[in-house]
Amino acid sequence: MANHKSSEKRARQTIKRTQANRFYRTRLKNITKAVREATASGDKTAAQQALKIANQNIHAFVSRGFLKKQTASRRVSRLAKLVNTLN
Repeated sequence: MANHKSSEKRARQTIKRTQANRFYRTRLKNITKAVREATASGDKTAAQQALKIANQNIHAFVSRGFLKKQTASRRVSRLAKLVNTLN
């Protein structure tokens, strides 16, 4: 256990950040999964709607500092490419 005041604070911060990151990581997986499932089902409108939601949420994660800007762009780009395969 931490002995100094500063190390106790760091331990508290680590716990809070771990919980937040777990939430964002799970949310990111679920958003991506929704787009992939909609694409796999062949429903173009549902896939486009899921992609729109994914785009908004992924870029919101950038503003919160969970993802880097380029990482978010790459993920959205790959999902968009997947959705665009539907015709």
